[in-house]
Amino acid sequence: MKTAMKTDVGHHRSINEDRVMVKTGAGGLTLAVVADGMGGHQAGDIASQLAVDAIDELLRPVLESGGGNDMEALVREAILSANDKVFQFASTADQYYGMGTTIVVALADRERIVLGHIGDSRAYLWDRGRFVQLTEDHSLVNELLKRGQISAEEADHHPRRNVLTRALGTERVVEAEIAFHRWKEHDMLLLCTDGLSGLVGTDKMAEVLSADRELDWKADELVRLALEAGGDDNITVILLSNEENQAEDRG
Repeated sequence: MKTAMKTDVGHHRSINEDRVMVKTGAGGLTLAVVADGMGGHQAGDIASQLAVDAIDELLRPVLESGGGNDMEALVREAILSANDKVFQFASTADQYYGMGTTIVVALADRERIVLGHIGDSRAYLWDRGRFVQLTEDHSLVNELLKRGQISAEEADHHPRRNVLTRALGTERVVEAEIAFHRWKEHDMLLLCTDGLSGLVGTDKMAEVLSADRELDWKADELVRLALEAGGDDNITVILLSNEENQAEDRG
């Protein structure tokens, strides 16, 4: 597995509330996590860091062993544990009340991807010319779109497009979306916060992923395009490419 990641505070934020983590374990099994925190002063970055740390702690043994019998259940358990930790921390002080974060978790080997997510950070799959969104936003605008109350064009510019209907850590009990996908050699998985997906269209993202360039260049280019489009939010990108990593195999 080849990986690349990039995060940027953007042009208009003083703090980067996004958190990102990529780790590769036994047999090339790879864990990737993107979190976009929200809340009052410093609460968002604390929430996203707590969530990433909790997921890392729960899934580290899975990485070390190279997998498990029911990876969907393991990913769900990790996300729900992260929800509990953020929710409990938020109750410790008034300034943390209501803190939370989006989350996208990918646990992938060369044949399968297990995705878990809450909120509007996204996962996309580049599959030999097809660029497909694998996650569905837990947002007010997406609910309006599904009900036919607004058009896709209106959704792109809706004044409440950042309002979430579900987030990690804001409630004692939360439902995580868990999905299983097959992928093939040379496919690419993109995880990102809405700092990218809210500013850069899917056609442009697909164009970058299809370029005959290194994976690090593609991550950098996606962030550059978001900054060029305004960069009004933190921007975070992870790319996983389903191909042999010679450096890892020699190690």
